Amino acid sequence: MMKNRNFLTEKGSGGSMGRTKKKAIAWTASVAGALIVAGLGWALGAADRSAVDKPHNREASIQSEKDAGLDRIVMVFPAGSVPKDLPLVEDVMNKYLKKKIGAVVDLRPIDLGGWWDKTGLMFASNEQIDLMFTAGWMRYGDEVAKGRFIPLDDLLERYGAGIRSMLNPSIVEAGKINDHIYGIVANKEFASSKGLVMRKDLVEKYGIDLSKIKKLSDMTEAYRTIKRNEPGIAPLQAKSDRSPFIFMTQNGSFDMLGEGPGVLERAGDSTKVVNMAETSVYMEYAKLMYEWNRLGFFNADATTTQDSEYEAVKAGQAFSYAESLKPGFDIQASRDTGMPMAMVELTRPYTTTADTTSAMFGITKNAKHPEKAMRLLDLLYTDPYLLNLLDWGIEGIHYVKTADNLIAYPDGVDARTVGYNLNEPWMFGNQFNSYLWANEDPNLWVEYRSFNEKADKSKALGFVFNPAKVKNEIAACNLVEKEFAPAINTGAMDPELIIPKYVEKLKAAGADKIIREKQRQLDEWLARGGGR
Repeated sequence: MMKNRNFLTEKGSGGSMGRTKKKAIAWTASVAGALIVAGLGWALGAADRSAVDKPHNREASIQSEKDAGLDRIVMVFPAGSVPKDLPLVEDVMNKYLKKKIGAVVDLRPIDLGGWWDKTGLMFASNEQIDLMFTAGWMRYGDEVAKGRFIPLDDLLERYGAGIRSMLNPSIVEAGKINDHIYGIVANKEFASSKGLVMRKDLVEKYGIDLSKIKKLSDMTEAYRTIKRNEPGIAPLQAKSDRSPFIFMTQNGSFDMLGEGPGVLERAGDSTKVVNMAETSVYMEYAKLMYEWNRLGFFNADATTTQDSEYEAVKAGQAFSYAESLKPGFDIQASRDTGMPMAMVELTRPYTTTADTTSAMFGITKNAKHPEKAMRLLDLLYTDPYLLNLLDWGIEGIHYVKTADNLIAYPDGVDARTVGYNLNEPWMFGNQFNSYLWANEDPNLWVEYRSFNEKADKSKALGFVFNPAKVKNEIAACNLVEKEFAPAINTGAMDPELIIPKYVEKLKAAGADKIIREKQRQLDEWLARGGGR
């Protein structure tokens, strides 16, 4: 993933409606949490108990923190949904952070579908954002070129000792643009394979032999079976920005080389930058999507929906969806959907610069407390208690320990009913400090390291494109992509008709200029010994 990920609609946007909803959610979550603890007698630490027992009033909490002279760190990130117990977990985190760094955190999940509009408005209105998620696949270079992130070299040196001790220097430098670090990389897997995740019960019911699925088109007969026998269930759940087409082209077959047109083909030894939309691979996958769309395999609203794929599976409306995979992802998908899932890999693991930068946090120009923000970030790499609070919530309410680093849902709670389910440990800090679930391989982190080592490496691994000289052309091409991509990605229109028009408009928007600039920078990087 990227994981990820699938995101909410308007909740947590930071607007007045989102704040009003959060107040109501906070009150019910606090009362419900207190009743659960009182009724079942689960043990909590003193700080956790205090937060659960005390009714939550967000505005009163903010005023109290101001009166106490506490800095509030606003942390913005994408999330699949806003967990109803988010305010409860935030309270527990803040009681801890007050003692550790004399500050509190304001967690602001935002849906990816509305990410650019909402964060754009936050920057335009100079709204406070201290820590903000970014990634190579989320226009990182473009955001830096716009001046939205500040250089972190000095802050990392002064307040990031834990980060520097955890990450290999070469990984830290993956966040560099123009010799400055703007994003701190999460410590996790640095490779991915592409494939599909599907309901295990239906795989078994219809005898679908996943060992015979070697390429995407091999799923056609399986999807015919689901379409014929399971009315009301979409064989393939997708969105315009998350479909099999995207996963199998972007980084499945190409290294995207950062924002804007211009990619490297994964196969072969060539380092020529090409327009992906003009390649035969792009057309081949587009034709398959068109065929599947006409056969009715996609959810009917694939071109327009912003709803998450795993929520559709959870609701019994979908059989499968495409994903970036890694060891144990089927277990993660089972938690996401609340039912057993199986996965099939369709590409070998592959590492690009975007994979090493697939989860980062930066400090923005709108930050009010950059020093405290870096100290909080550092804790997420070194403090397992704080990290697991953010990842999984409160012990005894949202999970129970079955061993030192293994957890499970409490009695009477499951993935569908748990009050806190961000389910995005890949996003934050040092994932190797995150608890594993009892049904996961206890050696999963060892497998991750092996996965990283064995993955195919991009010819441009370590290359970071600086889009500053072509940012206007990139913005123009993004608008063209926004116009054409939904129909191509979900097979809504005949690719032999729409792709030539897409290419024509990309060129008119400056695609060739971007490709030339990428080629120039890549050639210079290679001449300096890059990739060796």
